[in-house]
Amino acid sequence: MRKIVSIILAIVVGTVLWYLFLKPQDYQVNFKAKAIPGTIYETVKAWNNGFDSVIPLDYASPSHFRQTILVNDSVHVYEWEIDRVHDSLSKVQVNILDMDNSIKNRLAVPFSDTDFESGSRKLLLEFNSFLNNHLDGFNYTIEGESETFTSFCACVQLNTTPEHKAKGMMANYSFLDGILAQNQVQLNGPPFVEVLEWDIKNNTLSYNFCNPIIRSEKLPDHPDIMYKRIYGKNAIKAIYHGNYITSDRAWYALMDYANAKNIPIEHKPIEVFHNNPNMGGNELQWTTEVFMPIKENNE
Repeated sequence: MRKIVSIILAIVVGTVLWYLFLKPQDYQVNFKAKAIPGTIYETVKAWNNGFDSVIPLDYASPSHFRQTILVNDSVHVYEWEIDRVHDSLSKVQVNILDMDNSIKNRLAVPFSDTDFESGSRKLLLEFNSFLNNHLDGFNYTIEGESETFTSFCACVQLNTTPEHKAKGMMANYSFLDGILAQNQVQLNGPPFVEVLEWDIKNNTLSYNFCNPIIRSEKLPDHPDIMYKRIYGKNAIKAIYHGNYITSDRAWYALMDYANAKNIPIEHKPIEVFHNNPNMGGNELQWTTEVFMPIKENNE
């Protein structure tokens, strides 16, 4: 009998110690979102920029990342775990830790609805509204396997964050168009972006912004313009409608599609833009063809 009591006591003590000192979170919030993990990750990034003190997300993958928020005089860590259910639904689990008041919260949580709990729920409800508003601003469809185009083109190379990709395009749209027009260079299709390197963890993007042209003897010699030929290759294709700032939502969708189909891809998307954003209009009517190249057998 004494042995049984000792075992029970050890279990109780062990459980209490785990709850107070080893449990990875003070509070947990679960909800469903009508988006894939990559879209949720990018939306958390944008939402995070709205806080007074912005601390960059600690990225592990689009499905697992850590957010640090300063709340009054406390540091709260939000550990995001996102499981894709299907191509338009994810389960989201957020484990929340108050770095300065963890023990206090754990003692109070079982007995009352604390300010820490209600404040955490309020913040995540605000995020959910932010996400739903964002989702209303774009849509995309996956068309499956396709082939990119072949073209000779004039390009400007840019290095930005993914969020500033469209800003870089718009800053060079008139510049590239103007120089080509002055030299009577004939355009041969809509402008496009060729991604050279996309570093999700460090939030950097290197890309060529290009105009397809007819090769001629009148090509202007300018230090910021290069000429190259790109060749067609096998790819997965999506059609994106919305502001070009957030067209990378289709990149994540193509990555998910490739993963589900076991298709090896290069994370170097190509985007073809069929509307000039400088002309304004309904963004949901702007059309972008998005290609994610498939790796060749020898790569």
